Amino acid sequence: MEKIQKIDINSAQYPKALKKIIDPPRILYFMGNLDIKNKLAFAVVGTRRCSDYGKQATIEIVTDLSRAKFVIVSGMAHGIDTIAHQTALENNAKTIAVLGTGIDRKSIYPRENIELAEKIIEKGGAVISEFPPGTPGHKSNFPQRNRIVSGLSLGTIVIEAKFRSGALITANHAFQQKRKVFALPGSIYSPNSRGCHLLIKKGAKLVESAEDIINGLQLDLTIIKKEINPDNEEEKLIIEILRNKKAMGIDEIIEKTKLTPAKTSSTLTGLEIKKIIKNLGGNIFALMR
Repeated sequence: MEKIQKIDINSAQYPKALKKIIDPPRILYFMGNLDIKNKLAFAVVGTRRCSDYGKQATIEIVTDLSRAKFVIVSGMAHGIDTIAHQTALENNAKTIAVLGTGIDRKSIYPRENIELAEKIIEKGGAVISEFPPGTPGHKSNFPQRNRIVSGLSLGTIVIEAKFRSGALITANHAFQQKRKVFALPGSIYSPNSRGCHLLIKKGAKLVESAEDIINGLQLDLTIIKKEINPDNEEEKLIIEILRNKKAMGIDEIIEKTKLTPAKTSSTLTGLEIKKIIKNLGGNIFALMR
């Protein structure tokens, strides 16, 4: 990993948007390229224990925001944060991870995301923290760092969140900072959607797509959609059933298409390679729109 750099609030490198919040960090430690001047930064946050619905929505929304040239900001936690960073990287977008620990290799949390941090830096993004190297992950650090996630950004979307989710802390910081807040609706019976519904009641904009975010920010941007062209009848069958339904397991795909398990598996693999579909984990597949 790169050498850790340190800047104070008076540095020309210090992000202007962050300087405008009530309690900006006096010092930032970072690795990578922190420069987001003349760029649109947007925060994507949510629960660590996300559903397939949350995964699919994160991938679709971040893919389109990346295509519209946004910088994706998140906290590199398990779940929605990790998916947001990974999706940005897959779409060649800059992404910034804000940590609640030191950014040295021994302190980064979660440990499983050390490789992700390296990829973020390698692809032109940055890993940052207000905590000096060697700082472990104290519980109080993470709510504190959330104000930086929202403070760097034009707005924040919460994908999924329970009533006591840390993502709601980020959203509340955004409200206080006079930044736009967005939330993804879900089932009234899903604990993961109750926090989002609470935010919508408080004035967050309900979001069904990246277009809703762009319109909510009053920006004149175009999302370049990728054309989906199947190469054979098997691909066409799978694309059509995924187009008309949410994410689907491989057994259900076999049942709907009447393809053999071997043909279904090979076709899904081919569609994944072409980035037409994505495996959300556990052989649950979604169409990349």
